[in-house]
Amino acid sequence: MNEEIILSLLSENLILILAAIFLLVCLFLGVRIVPQADKFVVERFGRLHAVLGPGINFIVPFLDVVRHKVSVLERQLPNANQDAITSDNVLVQVETSIFYRVTEPERTVYRIRDVDGAVQTTVAGIVRAEIGKMELDEVQSNRSQLITQIKHLVEEAVNDWGIEVTRAEILDVNLDKATRDAMLQQLNAERARRAAVMEAEGHKRATELNADAELYAAEQAAKARRVEADAEAYATQVVAEAIATHGIEAAQYQVALKQVDAVSAIASGAGQQTIVLPSSAMDAFGEAFGMLKGRKA
Repeated sequence: MNEEIILSLLSENLILILAAIFLLVCLFLGVRIVPQADKFVVERFGRLHAVLGPGINFIVPFLDVVRHKVSVLERQLPNANQDAITSDNVLVQVETSIFYRVTEPERTVYRIRDVDGAVQTTVAGIVRAEIGKMELDEVQSNRSQLITQIKHLVEEAVNDWGIEVTRAEILDVNLDKATRDAMLQQLNAERARRAAVMEAEGHKRATELNADAELYAAEQAAKARRVEADAEAYATQVVAEAIATHGIEAAQYQVALKQVDAVSAIASGAGQQTIVLPSSAMDAFGEAFGMLKGRKA
């Protein structure tokens, strides 16, 4: 009897223990804590059922299975080098770098097997196609525009894979040695041409300035001659008015003054000088003094 009771108690305790273990297993399988940087893809009977976001999530134990754990952090693909030919038939080697992140994990895991390799292949094809539309000078000078165009085209191409291209960079554009030497010669020739043009423009400007200076000097000389002519005309007009008012005496008076001024200039010279004057000159002086005296009176 005692043995039967003990067996009964053991069986009941075993059932309780098994039930507790089952509940713990269900709790363990039904609760999923998703890290902030991840998303979990859940399948039910082998088909997509749900995508679990960060935090605590509940699933049906034994029916739902977390099949994929996908990181949504931004990823950087390894730098890739690919050859491309420009529209002017120059071979260049382009080094690119791509950044992307997963936005829809269900597309990423069910539509593409190797997303990194697929993105790299897509970028390589787009880079070759876009560079083939441009000349070498355009590739060098419009790099930002080229990067923007490549990023836009890559985004359209990978849209079905549930990823977002966050950044695309062209790190370097390398040329073969022959092309580099040719570009260096072209650059040196262009510098020489610019130097010659600047020198010619300098000579031209100097010539223009000299011509302007000569023109200005001629204008000033003409103005001076015009002033002298105006002064002479004014003096002539004054003399003419004096003659018209006072008659021949005014003319004689002016002539006498000129003679006196001339003799004074000769006498004021350096050294000792002997001046011989004709008697007519003395008579002219007398007349001049007489006229001056008469005017003062």
